[in-house]
Amino acid sequence: MHKPIAGALCAAMLSTSALAQTPLRPDQQAFREIYREMVETDTSITTGSCTALADKIEGRLKAGGFPAEAITRFAVPDHPKEGGLVAILPGTSKTLKPILLLGHLDVVVAKREDWTRDPYTLIEENGYFFGRGTADMKAMDAIWTDMLIRFKQAGYKPKRTIKLALTCGEETTWAFNGAKWLAENRRDLIDAEFALNEGGSGRTDGKGKVVSLGLHVGEKAVANFRIEATNPGGHSSTPIRDNAIYALADALVKLRDYDFPLMLNDTTRAFFAKLGPARGDDIGKAMTAIVSAPAGSAEAKAAETVLNTDRTYHSMLRTTCVATLLEGGHANNALPQRAAVNVNCRIFPGVPAETVKAALEKVIADPKLTVTALDSRTIAQPPALTPQILGPAERLAALVYPGVPVVPMMSTGGTDGVYLEAVGIPSYGPPGLYADPDGNGVHGLNERASVDAVYKGRALLTELVKAYAGQP
Repeated sequence: MHKPIAGALCAAMLSTSALAQTPLRPDQQAFREIYREMVETDTSITTGSCTALADKIEGRLKAGGFPAEAITRFAVPDHPKEGGLVAILPGTSKTLKPILLLGHLDVVVAKREDWTRDPYTLIEENGYFFGRGTADMKAMDAIWTDMLIRFKQAGYKPKRTIKLALTCGEETTWAFNGAKWLAENRRDLIDAEFALNEGGSGRTDGKGKVVSLGLHVGEKAVANFRIEATNPGGHSSTPIRDNAIYALADALVKLRDYDFPLMLNDTTRAFFAKLGPARGDDIGKAMTAIVSAPAGSAEAKAAETVLNTDRTYHSMLRTTCVATLLEGGHANNALPQRAAVNVNCRIFPGVPAETVKAALEKVIADPKLTVTALDSRTIAQPPALTPQILGPAERLAALVYPGVPVVPMMSTGGTDGVYLEAVGIPSYGPPGLYADPDGNGVHGLNERASVDAVYKGRALLTELVKAYAGQP
């Protein structure tokens, strides 16, 4: 490792460790302001605008020294609020391909009446930043934006060109997706050797101790299915057992109690094999056993039972499907003529959506109900994990989190990386940020991000991008 990188990172770590006792440095304060502006700009699909936030980011980039020709805005006429931008910091090499920093600006909608705090106000409390998008994924968006501005202002000239793409539509499967549009329409604009995206992160023990750092390599595919029951209905004063809502409820109980079969691939095997020995508890022993015991053996089944007690590991081991939206009936004094549910599935890599649909039909086992595929994301093969990617991540992470393993991991949630991989741009989620076992309220109530994780992640990711941009 180059000494300047190690020295800069160590200095950054000393300053972040004392954040609770000392005021922020000017550069940290500038970063926090970008982060605040991002969180406090509503970018949900229903009530917000990614375009409005992209306007603000463009203004910050220009104020930081980026010329207009280095920034490309994009949108489509029928989705004016879902625009994004691409910014480019030129490299000195004429032969090395660029690297791409990818981030989505949109967030899941948040209702103020459901939250303890205003979801669109950045609130720092008890060691956490609270607000919609603080974790998914405006901390990383702010880090990418702040990083490019600092690079520009410092006159830093990387060997590889660094590109930044901030897009909309990742949190929905039915709206305009900027990453997909760029991959299909402006491949030249985002062309890169590889991309750095969300999905990596790390994990604590729930008490503040970081126990692992993840390097995201591959992910599940997202698909939605509609399960529907229909019925002639009738007057509610003369009810019968044949009821569309009851039929749907029976189907949902079966779905709730069903587990898709256990599956492993190279990434998840490496994840459990590396992380298991680093833990001294029953979960760690089960991680080791799940990859070492013969498939189908009593030892493997016992290990699976233990891992299933953790929601993340349970999901990592299989396809999952869960009810997310419900509708039914047409009047309060009539028997329902229709009842339906949206089932959101996260499909294990390599499994066709048609196979999942057939499994749902078999689980429900009711010919009166229909299962309809609504959509599915592009399914791409996981990228190769090369020493070029893993080496710098392990070396730099060891400076920030001594003794904490960096483990390859498969994301249980979908990211926009699938669209890049479909056109030949490998996408990885680097380590840097971390979260608690409960998921930090992502997509739910009172979303939060650790203050320590955000500032340490900023320092680590800055030096990691430098390392990637400076290597052949």
